[in-house]
Amino acid sequence: QVQLVESGGGSVQAGGSLRLSCVASGSTYFPYYRAWFRQAPGKEREGVATIDGGGWTTYADSVKGRFTVSNDNAKSTLYLQMSSLKPEDTAMYYCATDNTRWLLEPGYNYWGQGTQVTVSS
Repeated sequence: QVQLVESGGGSVQAGGSLRLSCVASGSTYFPYYRAWFRQAPGKEREGVATIDGGGWTTYADSVKGRFTVSNDNAKSTLYLQMSSLKPEDTAMYYCATDNTRWLLEPGYNYWGQGTQVTVSS
């Protein structure tokens, strides 16, 4: 069983930056496929970025060029560096992981509880 704990959320002004972290525990390995999702009130959960254990990444069009996903396999930690934040980036951000290659689809087996990001104009 894998437990995921996110941190790093907060409130920033538009144009600012935040770095989210997600630490995996409870297993001897970090499943190969990892992702960040977000969900704003009244909206569906949206895939933001993915990375696998080899460092191959994908991004939603809405965050390309502004967000960067990365891994530290030795620390079983996933990161999301967010820059040039916009009010529409406001959401609860979740990390997820699985050994199935879901990419930006929310089929992942393991989820964190989320960290709130609020961007004001």
